[in-house]
Amino acid sequence: MNSAVLIWTAAQVDDGDVPPEHLPHVREILAWSRDYLVTAHPDLGRSGPVCPYTQPSLRKGLYYLAAATTSDVHAAIEGLRAQYEALSQTLSPNDQELLTILLALPHLDYADSAELDALQCEAKDEFVANGLMIGQFHPECDEPGLWNAHFKALRAPLPLLAIRKLVVFDLPFVIDTDAHAESYLERFAPGIPTRIRDQLVRRVSSPLATAKG
Repeated sequence: MNSAVLIWTAAQVDDGDVPPEHLPHVREILAWSRDYLVTAHPDLGRSGPVCPYTQPSLRKGLYYLAAATTSDVHAAIEGLRAQYEALSQTLSPNDQELLTILLALPHLDYADSAELDALQCEAKDEFVANGLMIGQFHPECDEPGLWNAHFKALRAPLPLLAIRKLVVFDLPFVIDTDAHAESYLERFAPGIPTRIRDQLVRRVSSPLATAKG
């Protein structure tokens, strides 16, 4: 076990099998996950739950909550990745896609997401290169929704980071930099579904069309 983070299954959190200094935070995240992530939202901009991976992950017991044992968030992020990779190695490929860990970071500023955003941005290069996704959630996160720019989909009751496996449908989240897009294409190019290929073509050609205009 990596000493920088401690992790628990959703069942362990429900049973209170978590040190008292961490229990309120991970319980709050789990309750938010069950109340918000697994349900539809009128402002989401598409049908279905806010996060399509959460309910299947919870159902299969692959949804984990974590807390940092250090104030060094960089060490906690590395510990989170190590914990994820250790768990992933015990799973089938299908279950690997559902494995999710959410890391509570309640010591970060609740009123300003800048520090958390910077941490996520810094970590994302290595995570995507290694076939993983890392996302940030925060009470004041201003990241626009993918389907409705006015919907702030990444708002949560406390600062946290989430990690899961990079999947083919993550294309919209990895075209922010050439390095992320290249890592994605190296991993998925031979088997990208037609719908995702069309999406990629539209996103690549749209700026070109604008430039020509």
